[in-house]
Amino acid sequence: MNLLWADPSNGAAGDMLLGALLDAGADRSVVAAGLRALRVEPIELQATEVRRHGFRATKADVTAPETTTHRGLPDLLAIIGAAALPAAAHDLAATAFTRLAEAEARVHGIPVTDVHFHEVGALDAIADVVGCALALHDLGLLAPGAVRVVGPVAAGSGTGRSAHGRMPLPAPAVLEILTAAGAPMAAHPATMELCTPTGAALLVALATAWGPPPAMTARAVGAGAGTRDPDTHPNILRVLLGTGAGAAAATDWSATELSQIEATIDDLDPRVWPDLLERLRSVGAADAWCTPVLMRKGRPGQVLTVLAGESRIDLVCRQIFTHTTTLGLRIHGVRRLHLRRDEVKVTVAGQPVAVKRGYLGPDLVTVQPEYDDALAAATATGRPVADVIDQARREATEK
Repeated sequence: MNLLWADPSNGAAGDMLLGALLDAGADRSVVAAGLRALRVEPIELQATEVRRHGFRATKADVTAPETTTHRGLPDLLAIIGAAALPAAAHDLAATAFTRLAEAEARVHGIPVTDVHFHEVGALDAIADVVGCALALHDLGLLAPGAVRVVGPVAAGSGTGRSAHGRMPLPAPAVLEILTAAGAPMAAHPATMELCTPTGAALLVALATAWGPPPAMTARAVGAGAGTRDPDTHPNILRVLLGTGAGAAAATDWSATELSQIEATIDDLDPRVWPDLLERLRSVGAADAWCTPVLMRKGRPGQVLTVLAGESRIDLVCRQIFTHTTTLGLRIHGVRRLHLRRDEVKVTVAGQPVAVKRGYLGPDLVTVQPEYDDALAAATATGRPVADVIDQARREATEK
């Protein structure tokens, strides 16, 4: 089993992760060839040895012409889809860009389809995301059963500049990405941007677990340098690569501490419930559902249950008080265990179907096609939806 531990305790950016993976042994020529396959302006990759606060590291630099093209998520997905990348590398890059788009949409309060990447859509960011995906694939770290653990992320503090002017740090999109993934964050004395949105999206896309290094037999260490060399700390992201069949037990699943928020309601118009559940998910609830119960005087009611991280509790409670008739809420802590997972796209009779896969250690134990995609494929082809689901499951299992 191949294992990776990434250490973003001094921050993370796309070029830092790419430099670390190249430093750990990823073949630069393979990565460069994949970047040249992108149907965009010419992109060249260089890797040079530098010093950061006295420590050696590899700096990954992308040479690309300036572009004024503002690309949205469909544009970026089309670019990587047309590049004939390895399937696992394509899926990781697509996941990272989707995380970025979802975070930007939440920050600006707009639909994902309306997000147009400015800084994120620049060619160097595209190269960083695709380059990291190709490097991970070359190192065997996207193979089924590979374990990729990420330590606590230092995000930074203070203020910075963006296409939207001055903004507080950590950047809003960074907080959205890390919060949605339940990622641990680390304190850091530096008052500067330490984690970029691209860096956060890549860490979340590749992580199968969060925490300290897993048990492994180490075989390579890589250090990737950021652009700046501040006096406060080495601006470096480290990766540790190794193997070990015994490490799976420690990372069979991930654990997240959440709060469970409940209300019992018997006087709400039932037509409100679907919209309410969607509202709760839209403000960052990890899950939300209703359970029918009998209440006082035999009246039918619903127990509303919501799972949310610490940073989302107030938003969730505000939505419940605003859109229901309840006068009080019950809140207690719960611990959620969840399998390592990924999502792949398969094709059934020419129609795309997304499939979620779950792993218990190295073993693939759950393969579940998205029903809406399967129904659309069944409608387009005239096949029974059950047949589409079965074929999509087979394709994803073999991928």
